[in-house]
Amino acid sequence: MVLAHDIRHCTPVFAELVVPSCTLAIGHSQTAQLFGAGSVVAANNHTVIIEFRVDDVEAEYTRLKPFVDNWVQEPTKMPWGNRSVLFRDPDGNLVNLFEPVTEEAIERFSGRR
Repeated sequence: MVLAHDIRHCTPVFAELVVPSCTLAIGHSQTAQLFGAGSVVAANNHTVIIEFRVDDVEAEYTRLKPFVDNWVQEPTKMPWGNRSVLFRDPDGNLVNLFEPVTEEAIERFSGRR
């Protein structure tokens, strides 16, 4: 059961549903466009981003570079304080590996794993 306090409205165009095992982030198309032009295309199965928190974005980028054919964004610091790298999996799903790097982002994720 999801309780009202489990939903965080970070901005008017972005919210998180927090449960013990994971966080589901839901963003408006305005938020998604910050990942790069064309990374989210409505009605084209390119509207969902699967996100995984990792300890070291650079290390994961280096580890996956030989296997990933479709990089959307190389490691980049995002406006909300995460360092992210995005790629498309073989089915075209957008995958974001992220690491909180600013003090505010680290605080936001403290205690969540």
